[in-house]
Amino acid sequence: MAYTLDLPPHAGAPMPELSRVQHARRRTIFLIALPALALFPFVRSIWDWQGPVQEWVENIGFSLVLIAILGRCWSSLYIGGRKMKDLVQRGPFSIVRNPLYVFSFIGAFGMGACSGSVVLALAFLAIAYAVFHGVVRKEEAALLVLFGAPYAAYCRRVPRFLPDPALWHDEPVLEIQPRRVVRTLIDALPFILAMPMFEVIGMLQVDGTLPVLLHLP
Repeated sequence: MAYTLDLPPHAGAPMPELSRVQHARRRTIFLIALPALALFPFVRSIWDWQGPVQEWVENIGFSLVLIAILGRCWSSLYIGGRKMKDLVQRGPFSIVRNPLYVFSFIGAFGMGACSGSVVLALAFLAIAYAVFHGVVRKEEAALLVLFGAPYAAYCRRVPRFLPDPALWHDEPVLEIQPRRVVRTLIDALPFILAMPMFEVIGMLQVDGTLPVLLHLP
């Protein structure tokens, strides 16, 4: 199957460096996170606190967060420090063009599910997709300018977000940069902190310290 390279307008023009694009991504996430964090303490799932449904949704959320963290670290082993130097097409990058973002989507859904609310999990996922989709298009345009025809061929062969395991290829030898893996773990801190944060919020809501303004399934 051939995949399209969906580029932003004027993609043929010189693009900003990837570092600038990624800085804009972090700034956008921060601006979205502030109002979200201000709202979430007043939102609660409709399920009984620590009841079976709430616990089930929370456990799924926590499992997805762990998968996201491990997946992002695994992906960073292949791409860390190489994004501007080499066209990485092995390991997770052989089956999907943006595995770090895919695992971020999984983590965003899992982080929302840690609240016990499926609706909140879907909202987290929608926010993550809205933020990252535009960034990915800009990154792809920059990489197309940088690597040219080989990158265009890679985009036609490998899907953007939906992994295709049939395409799997791996590196015979992999050079690892520990500093990049540590940076990925630091970037995953919001995912790691989600579970205890929602537990504390839930307890404060139960004892009446925090008023619940909205109940979600």
